[in-house]
Amino acid sequence: MHGPTDQLANPDGQGGGSVPPYVPPKHDAPTKKISELSLLDPFRWLAAGWRDLLDAKAIALFYGLCFWVMALLLGAVFRNKPEYTMSIASGCLLVGPFLAMGLYEVSRRREQGLPNALGASLTCWDSHLRSMAMLVLVLIVLELLWGRASLVVFAVFFNTGMPSTTGVVQAIFSPENWEFLIVYLLVGGAFAAVVFGVSVVSIPMILDRDTDAISAAIASLQVVFENVAVMLLWGLLLTGLVALALMPWGGGLLVIGPWLGHASWHAYRGSVKWLDEDVKVVPSN
Repeated sequence: MHGPTDQLANPDGQGGGSVPPYVPPKHDAPTKKISELSLLDPFRWLAAGWRDLLDAKAIALFYGLCFWVMALLLGAVFRNKPEYTMSIASGCLLVGPFLAMGLYEVSRRREQGLPNALGASLTCWDSHLRSMAMLVLVLIVLELLWGRASLVVFAVFFNTGMPSTTGVVQAIFSPENWEFLIVYLLVGGAFAAVVFGVSVVSIPMILDRDTDAISAAIASLQVVFENVAVMLLWGLLLTGLVALALMPWGGGLLVIGPWLGHASWHAYRGSVKWLDEDVKVVPSN
């Protein structure tokens, strides 16, 4: 009489010894580990980003000019044709991540001791196009939902019609519309938090490890949820520096734009550790 153990050891019931247990194949994909961050880390990232900027001033100036032109274009459309602002903002959101990836590539090459190259930074995305396209699509959908939610808020508080460009500015800064301002900031802050959480380390991760967009976005959210206070500080620093760069006429983007791009690479490198760091990443170019 055979027991269950004998049947598992000899499933054919014909004798001949035991069958070795099934051993699943090893997973060759590198394993990541989310780092435990401190409140000093964002300042270290900014310092490292500044060193990268100084090491590649000409490349930083090129990307700074690109960011500045985008800001000028967006401001001009908002002043003259505000109804097209959302379309232009979507276009900037489409181009922006690719420009940021170029800055990440400069920092990546410097980290690996490779020479600076504008051409390499401009084409670093070509081997990651599928993942980048998916992530950019997600960001554009979030931005469109953000715009729709903003229109709903305006419609609720301005039931006599949408205000003009001047009216929008007055509505935002008028103390009489404090209820509108609170709701508008809460709605905008919620969408901004989602966009920040999805993208804070996902784009440099795609460049570094050729990760798919979903895995990169999930890892980015893990970084935020496991280091909420630090990521909140990092988001406030980014927001404050961008606001400073936009005054006056967005000229500060010439420096602050590329600076934050380089610093964001170091935010990724400080937040996500890989267990195969001894294996060198093949250069994109």
